Amino acid sequence: MSVLQAFLCGVLYYLAIGNMPFVGLWTLQRPLVCGLLTGVILGHPLIGAMTGASINLVYLGFISAGGSMPADMALSGILGTAFAITGHLDAKTALSLAVPIGLLGTIVWYARMTYGSIFTHLADRYIEKEQYNKIWRANVLYPQLVTAIITIIPCGIAAYFGASYINGLVKVLGGTVLNIFKVIGGMIPALGVAITLQYIYKDDAKVFLFLGFVLATYSKLGLLPLGVIAGLAAIIYMQVIGSKNKNEVSFEDGGDYE
Repeated sequence: MSVLQAFLCGVLYYLAIGNMPFVGLWTLQRPLVCGLLTGVILGHPLIGAMTGASINLVYLGFISAGGSMPADMALSGILGTAFAITGHLDAKTALSLAVPIGLLGTIVWYARMTYGSIFTHLADRYIEKEQYNKIWRANVLYPQLVTAIITIIPCGIAAYFGASYINGLVKVLGGTVLNIFKVIGGMIPALGVAITLQYIYKDDAKVFLFLGFVLATYSKLGLLPLGVIAGLAAIIYMQVIGSKNKNEVSFEDGGDYE
């Protein structure tokens, strides 16, 4: 990996978690997306997309509520994909490395939450001095500059030196240990699916889980028609529930009136 490629990986990480308009949580932060872009940077977009998709399985049930960050899936996707490409690892082996990286990445998130409070007080001073034209500095400029520093530099260094380390590790460990990593990596997506089921397997959604499984298994349809069927089923379900609730409200209103 060249210095330029490592720097671009760092820039990608910054864009993924910088919370700027149109990029971030719902786009670049997803391992499938940032894995693909990392593959483009390293000249292997197909491998990047495949590795990113494998890493993304762990984060299917990912939820960040109240400012908490259980794992940094952007860093996991970028470095996991970078190490897979530079170390010639398969997706399962790269996944076993990517998950711990995602846990370490939470340090960056909580660092941002910490220094963000400093800029909030700075904005208060601007307001007290009636310097309203400077508030954007505390709201946008300074936080983004610090975020760029703590994301681009560490991620770039990790990508550059980590790639060499992984290459050496592959040569030293050999096939036996790598097979162990592969087995571990193959088990991790099951954990992600299990976490996701906690949010899906509830109340009325249970029947849709089994219906989707049966359709995907026996219909032999592709992802696009299955997605269309799922969307139509969701619309019909919401219409039925909406009509039911409307009728119940109308009945209660009529009873109160009488």
